[in-house]
Amino acid sequence: GELTVQKGEPGSRSELVATSLTNTYVYPQNETSTGVVTPVERLAGADSEALFLTDATSAAGGMDFDASKTDVYYFSPQKNFGADGGIWLALLSPRAAERAEKIANSDRYIPEFLSLKTAITQSRLNQTLNTPALATLFLLNEQVKWINASGGLKWADAKTRSSSKVLYDWAEASGVSSPFVSNPDHRSQVVVTLEFDSGVDTVELIRVLRANGIVDVDPYRGMGKNQLRIATFVGTDQADVESLTACIDFVLEELA
Repeated sequence: GELTVQKGEPGSRSELVATSLTNTYVYPQNETSTGVVTPVERLAGADSEALFLTDATSAAGGMDFDASKTDVYYFSPQKNFGADGGIWLALLSPRAAERAEKIANSDRYIPEFLSLKTAITQSRLNQTLNTPALATLFLLNEQVKWINASGGLKWADAKTRSSSKVLYDWAEASGVSSPFVSNPDHRSQVVVTLEFDSGVDTVELIRVLRANGIVDVDPYRGMGKNQLRIATFVGTDQADVESLTACIDFVLEELA
């Protein structure tokens, strides 16, 4: 079949369009490089046999969702789950598992380490095809236990919304910055990208912050924008986000 790609400008969201000929829809729940969010939902008008696949790498564990609205919800645990990459996890609907079985039984060449059917078979045995790093599983397990003990995904969702709101509110009141994603409904609650006026040298701002122990607020390197990009994953304390805005204010004043 043909592949159709819907593109949006950086900082905006391209809406999925349902067609009767499409059998699979694939989209990121949270676009990590700019902080654009897409709701997890099925499209009205889509074929009843169509599958919906959600790339949730930077959303999983920090954004609430209805699992019945997607067929494959897949991610690696290096964002909200506070672990390392190198392993992927997925929730699959029965129809998605059936599709994987059908494709595996076709004449399509699939390397064993990329076989979803093999991954499903192994997972039902509580196994993996290849040995994962135990440190990653340990960190993932500890984070899941902490999230569940704190109130589950609804708690995590509220926490990331509150932390990200601190940054969005700060930017809109700053006079020198604004949210890069202009539509509030499209703004991520786990990755906040802030655009600065041309009078602010964010390269120098980032340099001074880094020299004083404040790191990892760099924009996505491929954007070439005058920005800061800040993670507000569930493991980030809101008090730290509030302290960050105060530090940025201080540095901006000193650089002026």
